[in-house]
Amino acid sequence: MPLYELRTYTLVVGKMQEAIQCYKTLGWPALKKAEDKLVGYFIGDVGAMNQIIHVWRFDDDADRRAHWERVFADPDFMEFAKAFRPLVISQENKLMVNAPWGEAP
Repeated sequence: MPLYELRTYTLVVGKMQEAIQCYKTLGWPALKKAEDKLVGYFIGDVGAMNQIIHVWRFDDDADRRAHWERVFADPDFMEFAKAFRPLVISQENKLMVNAPWGEAP
């Protein structure tokens, strides 16, 4: 059964443009190595101000854990994380499964 991970980063007010630039120059070049697992990235608009939200799809929890282990072992990603973390106030992760009446992509 597929497992989805919803990650929400709430940023320091006024730091969205810096975060976007950080993702463009460091984050996405590192993360696109694993883009087969990515459902999408989103930027909060109404009600989710100052948030970067992303959703990942995994085969199961073992697949999820292996994915993040590979990501955090990547020096390019760790360079991004070092630059990005000071822009973040909080991080929230949620694990989700498909509802029994429909399946997500």
